[in-house]
Amino acid sequence: MSGRLQVYQALWAMDKLVSPESSTAEKFDRVRAAGFDGMAIDLGALTMEEAEATVPHFARTGLLGGLTVFPKTVEALRPALALAHRIEAPFVVVIGQEMPIKVADMIPAIEGWLRVAEEEGMPIQFETHRNCITNDLFATVQLLDAVPAMRMAADLSHYVVDREMPCPPTPELQALITQVLERSDSFQGRVAARGQIQLQLDFPQNAKWVTLFRSWWREGFAAWHARHADDDLPLVFLSELGPPDYAITGADGRELSDRWTEALTLAQWARDIWRDVAAASVGDTIQVA
Repeated sequence: MSGRLQVYQALWAMDKLVSPESSTAEKFDRVRAAGFDGMAIDLGALTMEEAEATVPHFARTGLLGGLTVFPKTVEALRPALALAHRIEAPFVVVIGQEMPIKVADMIPAIEGWLRVAEEEGMPIQFETHRNCITNDLFATVQLLDAVPAMRMAADLSHYVVDREMPCPPTPELQALITQVLERSDSFQGRVAARGQIQLQLDFPQNAKWVTLFRSWWREGFAAWHARHADDDLPLVFLSELGPPDYAITGADGRELSDRWTEALTLAQWARDIWRDVAAASVGDTIQVA
């Protein structure tokens, strides 16, 4: 099997890295120069008009496209899928803003978004995210049982905070995380603790959480590799370290760590984990971008 890891950076994660703020063109150029394969744009951070304005930068830099969307209705997904085709995204990440209380009422919304995606010829993945239809880990695993076609984009930082998860997780929580990882077709890079969504990667007190997340990415990559032994689909890892208020700041308003350096660290960790998964797969050839 010949597989390929593609490491993306989030455009949103490029905000507030320097002062004065870089232009969109400069952000794309910096991401390309750093060796990332793609850039992900986010319709939670950009208007549709602003997102459309990024299209020439994908063509100019050769960066692969990624798109996250927050549809408030089933049909609201459709325009984003058209944009995804224009930036040649392999899939769209959905953070669904229809949020019924009962799982039984969530199922038609999930199935509706899947139907629209099929009609538009663009695969979708549902992100593990707070304040959306997959807000709760317990409800999400029930949705996975109820909708076999549902695929996930795993940003497990949200579930660590959502469940105030201990480190290490209880066996029961770990089993639920495994269920999510076994249905995840892309992964997002951020390390959280039970009370904080985005930790500094090299602070000694955060080491146990870094170890936990790296173990989850390894588990998810291995599960993905086993599922896709006979195809050439890309495995996407998205570095997504958000600006303040995601990034913690001191009394002076400055971030406590270098977020760009950390983005590069996450990218390297993803490549290292992919190589380890490859080494454990006798006879396979894995390409790393």
